[in-house]
Amino acid sequence: MKYLKITAKIRICNYEELLSEEKIIVDKAKEATFRAYAPYSKFKVGAAALLANGEIVTGNNQENVAFPSGLCAERTTLFYAHAQYPDEAVKTLAIAAYTEGDFLDRPISPCGACRQVMLETEMRFKQSIRIILYGKEEILIAEGIKDLLPLAFDSF
Repeated sequence: MKYLKITAKIRICNYEELLSEEKIIVDKAKEATFRAYAPYSKFKVGAAALLANGEIVTGNNQENVAFPSGLCAERTTLFYAHAQYPDEAVKTLAIAAYTEGDFLDRPISPCGACRQVMLETEMRFKQSIRIILYGKEEILIAEGIKDLLPLAFDSF
């Protein structure tokens, strides 16, 4: 019998330790939470994507009473980015969550469907996406989706 050891390299920091560019994108993700449509779960998620051309696009979760017809913030953001800027790679994606009157102390991690879309985006542009998961007490930063999705399903 053999074993496969899988490791992930995730940086842990706080807001003050972020680079100025990282703070801007995290702030945009936090702002996007307030535009989320989450009347059922009351769990608002915002995302912001920094594109290769310097543009920042945002999105948020959109719920629907006919669950699961809604869409996560990450996919909303990435799909919007590709619809508006089809030739621009995503350099960084920041994600924040807000519920019960405040941002979460610890960051949330993207769902499997969102991770798969992030992988497709990386493959499309042949470059990794820095992923910043915001929490008030700690922030997690991955240098690519493979750290969050090590046994990824891809077309190869």
